[in-house]
Amino acid sequence: MTVQTPIPDFAAARLAMVESQLRPQGVTDRAVLQVMGALPRERFVPEEVRSLAYTDRAVPLGDGRFLTAPGALGQLLTQMMPLPGQRALVVGAGTGYSAAVLEAMGLEVAAVECSAALAQKARAAGIEIVEGALDAGNKRSGPYDQILIDGAVEYIPEPIIEQLADGGRLGAALVDRGITRLIVGRKAGIAFGYLSIGDAGVPVLPGFARPPAFTF
Repeated sequence: MTVQTPIPDFAAARLAMVESQLRPQGVTDRAVLQVMGALPRERFVPEEVRSLAYTDRAVPLGDGRFLTAPGALGQLLTQMMPLPGQRALVVGAGTGYSAAVLEAMGLEVAAVECSAALAQKARAAGIEIVEGALDAGNKRSGPYDQILIDGAVEYIPEPIIEQLADGGRLGAALVDRGITRLIVGRKAGIAFGYLSIGDAGVPVLPGFARPPAFTF
């Protein structure tokens, strides 16, 4: 006897994600709610874990990488305040979900990914992506009004900050003494500062270990 697994109702799952995850976690940007409530998140995860696509946790993509939980991404985008027509960079784009969200919000999006396998999946989803070291960003297509580092990092590399336009915003999850905090920063002239907007369980991106401090 063949046992068939029911196909999840992904449309209902998207609605539940908006109402029970995004709104309660302070995601108030109407464009973010609209796009994340419409974009099929399940298309950006491996088939074997599609039933987990709308849970409020990171979903494994392979190559040791994860799709950021909806709540964490929604909070970052709400505070970054992306606007149609802006130029955005997604660092550590994975299979391209976050880049697709920004594109659907009307931004011009570039992305960088270090995993060839994940980059291929992002291209198949129509995302403009280059392969390379994540901590180098993508200088060729900058400067950017918005930069999203799609994962947890121990520090923000200077080359990425340099790729922000004056007044540009950057969102990331920053690991500080074992605690991962969502942060949003802004560049003014040559200065860059950021504020913490809350703690979150975001998987670490490769290539962003803090350089060892110099000691005598």
